[in-house]
Amino acid sequence: MTIAEAESESSVDMPSHWEVVLRAWEELDLPEGWRAEIIEGAISIMTPPKDEHARIIALINKWIIKETLREGGALGEAEVHQNIDVRVPMRSGLYIPDLVVLPGSIMMRSSEHSAEDALLLVEVTSQSTAKMDRKSKLWGYAHAGVPLYLLVDRWDPDSGGGEATIFSDPENGRYTSITKVPFGKELLLPAPFDLVLDTGEFPL
Repeated sequence: MTIAEAESESSVDMPSHWEVVLRAWEELDLPEGWRAEIIEGAISIMTPPKDEHARIIALINKWIIKETLREGGALGEAEVHQNIDVRVPMRSGLYIPDLVVLPGSIMMRSSEHSAEDALLLVEVTSQSTAKMDRKSKLWGYAHAGVPLYLLVDRWDPDSGGGEATIFSDPENGRYTSITKVPFGKELLLPAPFDLVLDTGEFPL
């Protein structure tokens, strides 16, 4: 075997960076409540959320579940999940959103969830994750074609206060429609949700 042939064979067997990082992520053993995500090819570990963060997620979860239970509604087959990962390999990303809304039963899907299958992804910023939620995940979700991304930012960099933003209509890796309201104003989640969120109930 020539040196060139040996190098060629070795390169075929060499795992990609994504495969190595994914394997490392799968082997993590974190304390309860801690989360690990892959952000642009690097593993990031998040501390458990604070009470205010958990309260916002509980409210949004309750409102969406009510809509899934509404007789004759467009979300009758949808399911709402927490603590499941969604993957965006093209952005070297594996995220664990605060809420994931899928169009059908999770049991009918592969154990590896693709972000592009989601109807809605929800992130509530913590001080340690805010930059990732505003940029890396925003880009990742847009590249995956996630139709709706709801970002609840408790420390909006523009206003300095709480803001809720719905990103929609992804095209070529960016969202072309953006609606932002300060906490205290109502925010409409577009179809198939057609759901008005009362952000006045969100704690800062």
